[in-house]
Amino acid sequence: MKKFFAELIGTFVLVFLGTGAAVLGGGADSVVGFSAIALAFGLTIVASAYSIGTVSGAHLNPAVSIAMYLNKRIDGKNLGIYILGQVVGALFGSLALLTITGNNSALGQNVVADGYSLFTGFLVEVILTFIFILVILTVTSDKKGNSNLAGLVIGLTLTLIHFVGIPVTGMSANPARSLAPALLVGGEALSQVWIFILAPIVGGVLAALVAKTLLDTEE
Repeated sequence: MKKFFAELIGTFVLVFLGTGAAVLGGGADSVVGFSAIALAFGLTIVASAYSIGTVSGAHLNPAVSIAMYLNKRIDGKNLGIYILGQVVGALFGSLALLTITGNNSALGQNVVADGYSLFTGFLVEVILTFIFILVILTVTSDKKGNSNLAGLVIGLTLTLIHFVGIPVTGMSANPARSLAPALLVGGEALSQVWIFILAPIVGGVLAALVAKTLLDTEE
């Protein structure tokens, strides 16, 4: 239960601060707003890694947990506990933001931007999630990693992929982060949510395979 609540709290903070920066900070229409969103997500990961990470590892993302499961770092029971905590935490984060804004259309939902096809959005999410989770698996590896720097490296990587992903999809790389606002907003966000659930999982699975077979991260 400690791991469940750690993941719930961490994902709540991630969604509330990350999407809150997008909504309350004026969105990505300016360089400042664009950077603030990326940093809000990245710095939340850094803070979580050095706090709740001591309990659950601070996955905060079903795609990360699935990759960890595939590489035998967590078992099936913990996988279910982690994903449930993440989804519930994300929903609470979006509900808290909704309470503040009073506007269910302004919850930082993910949709593919005008001018890009759904395939392009899917591909961008797969590639960026692959990069993100490959870094996670490497830097947290008992064989290859550096636990002292892991949180900082992971947070900066999440910040980095936002600079590419925000203009195309709003950047997800996290099924829980996208599902929560989509359920509350509905419409286009809900109709496209499959992209932001499936693509990060595909990227995570690919990262798990590459980390294990090519980078030799596992015992």
